[in-house]
Amino acid sequence: MKVLHIIASVSKVRGGTSQAVLDMVEALRVNNIDAEIATTNDDGDNLLDVPLQRCIEYKHIPIWFFQRFSPNIKAVREYAFSSQLTQWLWQNMAKYDLIHVHALFSYPSTIAMSIARSQNIPYIVTTHGLLCEWSLQQSTRKKLTYLKLIERANLNGSRNIHFTSQKEQQEVSQLGLKAPNFVLPLGISLPNNISDACYHLRQKFNIPIDEPVILFLSRLHHKKGLDYLIPALAKITHHRFTFILAGSGSPDYEAEIESLLVSNRLRDRTRIVGFVDGETKDVLMQGSDLFVLTSHSENFAVSVLESLVVGVPVLVTPGVALASVVKENQLGYVPDLDVTAIINALEDFFNNTHVAKKMGDQAQKLILEQYTWGKITNRLIDRYHNVLTNKLTIPTMNR
Repeated sequence: MKVLHIIASVSKVRGGTSQAVLDMVEALRVNNIDAEIATTNDDGDNLLDVPLQRCIEYKHIPIWFFQRFSPNIKAVREYAFSSQLTQWLWQNMAKYDLIHVHALFSYPSTIAMSIARSQNIPYIVTTHGLLCEWSLQQSTRKKLTYLKLIERANLNGSRNIHFTSQKEQQEVSQLGLKAPNFVLPLGISLPNNISDACYHLRQKFNIPIDEPVILFLSRLHHKKGLDYLIPALAKITHHRFTFILAGSGSPDYEAEIESLLVSNRLRDRTRIVGFVDGETKDVLMQGSDLFVLTSHSENFAVSVLESLVVGVPVLVTPGVALASVVKENQLGYVPDLDVTAIINALEDFFNNTHVAKKMGDQAQKLILEQYTWGKITNRLIDRYHNVLTNKLTIPTMNR
């Protein structure tokens, strides 16, 4: 089976979605699926220095890169228009058995679905949370207009819409889309084990060896709820801890967070470490005592899985789709997105560290049993086979 994955960018600056697609394709190839990626050379405000219009090995994955249109207007750059990609898709899409499109409201995904419909090539779409209520409330008029005029027909023309959580599926059901859908979580790639990570973390960031570490590791964005988390942490004055803030965002928002830390008198207990990956990320994940993500909306949040799989309990708010898994299986704390509720959850953590340790142990076992890419990929491949078995019933452009 030959499968082409389409995404606007695989740059690490685009966060979890790009990494999830890279991990998914790698896992498919391990399971003997001939999977490739077609994307642009987008790298945020910059461009990746990669060969264009030919398939190369990028992070051990075969990827076709195409030139992104890069004017001075940021909104246009973000749309990731690429005439090279368009031409290549018209000429080569039929060489693949199945197209797997990732994300919405970007040129690569839109044009890929449109071409697949016109050439009657089966495709599925993973929306990555972009049809969730919170996401649609951002730039509401623009997104709803785009959805009505263009994306609804593309979505209804897909053989399946893939949601990564039941929460996402329930929210999108209100849009009345006609295409069949299914829920399948993203997987987790097991990290390299860091021996004595607790010691290495504290040594690296000059933290006392016996001091608890609370970790936030995600893209810095207003949807992450840091304006709730930081005031809550600031109220925990009778417990020792260091708060590590790992991630990057726009310069304006980073300055806003810096100001928030100072105004709440939390700056001296915080280490701001910026974007991290590789061994530094593994040390942070494995050496921390609690992972926090107080987000308004997360359709999945792989970072939560990354913490749980190394035995670190989490504190997440209900907007994080994995919150139900955390709550049902007692893998951490699920307060409302409210400063007082978060304070109470933090107090529970500090006052019952033995319970938190047990949560971490339970989490590691559950994630290894249910959320590794090996488990998830087999189910995704079954879905691919089902689509191809019924490919003659694919909706056409006239539907």
